[in-house]
Formats: sequence, C-alpha cells, structure tokens
Amino acid sequence: MAQHRRAQSQLHVVGSPQPIVAAPGDDVILPCHVEPKVNVVGLTVEWSRPDRNMEYVHLYRHNREMTDMKIPSYFGRTALFKDGLREGNISLRITNVTQEDEGRYRCFVPKLKSQTKSSTVSLIVAETVTTETPLHPETFQTPDLADEFPSKGGLSRRSRLIPLVVFCGFILLCVAVAGLWFTESKRRKTELASAAS
Repeated sequence: MAQHRRAQSQLHVVGSPQPIVAAPGDDVILPCHVEPKVNVVGLTVEWSRPDRNMEYVHLYRHNREMTDMKIPSYFGRTALFKDGLREGNISLRITNVTQEDEGRYRCFVPKLKSQTKSSTVSLIVAETVTTETPLHPETFQTPDLADEFPSKGGLSRRSRLIPLVVFCGFILLCVAVAGLWFTESKRRKTELASAAS
C-alpha cells in the first residue's frame, strides 16, 4: 500500500518546455503527458487558456468531451488522442490555427494523485514558419521527445544517434585495420627471423 502511494505521488504532468510554432491554418499538437505512463481515460482532463481567465479550450470528463463550457472559437477544432489517454498522453490537437489561438495553454488533470497536476504549453502563431509541428501523438513523449517528434529547432533522438553510430563504426574499423596490420607485421617478422636462421 505504501509503495502504491509512493508511485502515485511520483506522477506528474509534463508539457513541452519549448513553445510550439505554427503558421495560420496549420494543425498543431500541444504536447502534454503524465509521467510515468498511467491510464487517464476515467479522469477529467482540462485544457484552458490562463491568459483568457482560464476559459476551457477542451474539457474531457466522464469519458467524453464536454462542449457546453468551451470557448466558442474552438468548437470542432480540438481533440485529445483517445488511444493515447490509456498511456497518459493528454496532448491536445488544434486544427486550423489562427492568430487568436496564440498564447499559453494549461493542461490539467484535477484528480491526478500527484503534486504536479498541470503544465503550461505556449503556442506561437507566425505568418512565416521555418519548421513544422509533426502530428505523431502515438509516439510522442515530452520533454524527452520521441524519435519522430523533434522539438522546435532541435534534432530528433534518431538524428543525434546517427553521428554516434558512424563514430563507433569508424572506431571498430580502425581497430580491425590495426589488428590486421599487427598480425601481418608479426607474421613478416616471424618469416624474416625464419629466413635469417
């Protein structure tokens, strides 16, 4: 029982430490999840705008979206990833973003048995965007983002591993060449010593 309480107290809500950048008309994901992974299907998940008097952008309660308290401009444009809820993914998808969507968003799980029940994610809507927010919620984790979901301006985990793998391959090749050289050199010395005798 004490171990179960300790595990629950270690739960926390984690959002993206980097702002999410999108162009008007883009679809974006505001990343947020519970760590360690835990099923939140039966819990309330609230997405609100702290800069707009905490009005709801998306409210998930009793296993469904509650639209009666939602900011009207978000009707039909927001969704959670229902399959992801089983693993603690409470990321919010917003379609067709507008300049009015720019700002801070708070993801909050009020009945989570944790000290950290919420996190804030910033959305920047810019006319010119040099990077794109990929839509892969099933593989997404923050802040240690999954391979297919790189952070803005950063490299994905896979991209960071490629130079390491190339370097390790190079080292192995050097060791193999040095081993062959050493073996060949030793063989030649033995042949020379035999020929001299």
